[in-house]
Amino acid sequence: MDQQQYIDFVLRTVEERDIRFIRLWFTDVLGRLKSFAISPEDLEVAFEEGIGFDGSAIEGFTTPDEADMLAFPDPSTFQILPWRPTHDGAARIFCDVCTPDRQRFAGDSRECLRRMFYRAEKLGYIMNVGAELEFYYFPDEHTPEPLDAVGYFDLSPSDSARDLRRSTVLMLEKMSIPIEYTFHSSGHSQHGISMRHAEALTMSDAIMTAKHVIRTCAYEAGIHASFMPKPIAKGSSSAMFLHQSLFDREGNNVFWGDDSQNHLSPIAKSYMAGILAHASEISAITNPTVNSYKRLSAGAGNGPRFATWGMRNRAAMIRVPIYKPGKQAAARIELRSPDPMANPYLVNTVTLAAGLDGIKRGLELPEEATSELLRLPESELRARGIEPLPSNLDEALDVFESSDFMKDALGEHIHSFFLKKKRAEWERFNSTVTEWELRHYLANS
Repeated sequence: MDQQQYIDFVLRTVEERDIRFIRLWFTDVLGRLKSFAISPEDLEVAFEEGIGFDGSAIEGFTTPDEADMLAFPDPSTFQILPWRPTHDGAARIFCDVCTPDRQRFAGDSRECLRRMFYRAEKLGYIMNVGAELEFYYFPDEHTPEPLDAVGYFDLSPSDSARDLRRSTVLMLEKMSIPIEYTFHSSGHSQHGISMRHAEALTMSDAIMTAKHVIRTCAYEAGIHASFMPKPIAKGSSSAMFLHQSLFDREGNNVFWGDDSQNHLSPIAKSYMAGILAHASEISAITNPTVNSYKRLSAGAGNGPRFATWGMRNRAAMIRVPIYKPGKQAAARIELRSPDPMANPYLVNTVTLAAGLDGIKRGLELPEEATSELLRLPESELRARGIEPLPSNLDEALDVFESSDFMKDALGEHIHSFFLKKKRAEWERFNSTVTEWELRHYLANS
């Protein structure tokens, strides 16, 4: 459907389904979902003229002197909220944020990804992404105590959240977000959900929706869902694994190749090499909190510590899933470094930018990181050209600040605000005790 057909469909559905509240969703620079509601009577005007709101109330948007912003609903993202009543119901629409003169706002995360998506499209590539989210259920937002003692993939009556996972999946599918599978993850009270691949902007919208639905379903069940990367010191960490691939305009997966060892094309290998070459620069975006680096530290589990790739090694930053004969469209890479606190629009932006740079420069992959290789001393790994990822947020921000590549990928507005905000976070929380850190992050994760 074209834009007008989408608008006509939305207006007709709102009237037929007795929708009384239209929630306009957008995301701030840090990846936090924001919303305000309008009435159905204002929806048609919103499509044509946008809805004004105070941008200075959104951290990182504008100053009080430049407060006016416009939210333009994207009609292709319209979905009825299934947890709201059917009578006088509610729906949501993601919005594009613009300045009063209708120019795209440089601080809008969706627009940031769209700009990079267009760059790729001009080169003949369309980015597809699948996502797997891990998270914990806790009694409340201040108490990081597991609700069960169940482990990875366990089928047990003591899996207290199996019905909650089921209801969450049903909610997501009612919002047209197809789920591949859900499972109890390795940590006590830790869970995972895997979403089927989609075009990058659609998947980023889906990740934001999934996090909101997971939290909402948990809240209605009287518990708290936390996306904190490492909420329990000796427990498993939570990741946001992203499965990425590029397709051409004819729908062919350009990542597939006839390499007998890994079935990857030269384009895919250069794309991976680009991400590895920029690994330290993108870390502040893929791992944006103080707590993120507790997941990536030595002894914390299988979170990546070096800019590496591997076929089966889940400790690598990029894993190449096993190729299934006849499934050329499924050839992909799995980016394992991001965590669930990251802004998915910005993560997909910077990894796509890095991958395209690798393709443009024809970069070659370093040697594959086997488990034996990663047991070598860090000095020997460096001698082989394998660099460690930043060990904390401060190190990541140092690289991020000096990176012209990141300024170009994100734009000056997002780059400068993100840096300022995260510097302040590091100064406040880097030396605090775990309890204080947990109170902060649990309440905001």
